[in-house]
Amino acid sequence: MEISTIGFTKHAARSFFGRLKEAGIQQLVDVRLNNVSQLAGFAKRDDLSFFLHEIIGAAYIHEPLLAPSAETLIAYRNKEISWSEYEKEYLRLLESRNVSKALSRGFFEPRTVLLCSEHTPEQCHRRLAVEYLNDSWGGITITHL
Repeated sequence: MEISTIGFTKHAARSFFGRLKEAGIQQLVDVRLNNVSQLAGFAKRDDLSFFLHEIIGAAYIHEPLLAPSAETLIAYRNKEISWSEYEKEYLRLLESRNVSKALSRGFFEPRTVLLCSEHTPEQCHRRLAVEYLNDSWGGITITHL
């Protein structure tokens, strides 16, 4: 099974949807806490769902189980905790939500991409989420678009 990740920041719509189309994405799983933010013109929940369907025929799913907590996200953005502390808090949150049992491998059978805002995956929870799933289930190839 392959699960990809992508961030929308610093992408024009053409390159963003082009990458998804080239990768054969069938469903986008939005792992943002706030999916109605206007950080990018095409990344608001309703617009993104429409564009995914119209441009590449993909489904849009918002999965709050994979979103960080507001408290941890705010603490990190305000530099009250380090990235390392954020990682630990986020992984504890996934464990407490029992994500590896709450979600099934079948959920990710359609060619899936996890979406968040960060341009690169190094300091983004979408990378942590897919690595957590791979650690829990095994057999996942991770591709960062």
